[in-house]
Amino acid sequence: MSEERLIIVEGGSDRKRLRRILAESVEIICTNGTVSPYRLEELLMPYEGWHLFVFLDADASGEKIRALFKREFPTAVHLYTEKVYKEVETTPYEVLATILLGADFKVRPEFLH
Repeated sequence: MSEERLIIVEGGSDRKRLRRILAESVEIICTNGTVSPYRLEELLMPYEGWHLFVFLDADASGEKIRALFKREFPTAVHLYTEKVYKEVETTPYEVLATILLGADFKVRPEFLH
């Protein structure tokens, strides 16, 4: 796939976890918690024209940020962890790999069972 893709996560632990699973070079940036529309625009300015993927926690904070993304960047693709795991950081690697594979990312085979 030739178009550049960006995954947005909440924190560094989420980013580290996804990087371990991905079998391709994908830019991953962190919101580091709650963001405003201005901060979000500033954060994403260098990635204008990229295909955005939003992968946030299944909790109140994650849903608040997700709602902001839906409003400000309606073309972004939203990836969801299962509510039982609540956070990307605590979601098992195999589950994350399946979610990423479903979004057409290349994942390391050892994480697919």
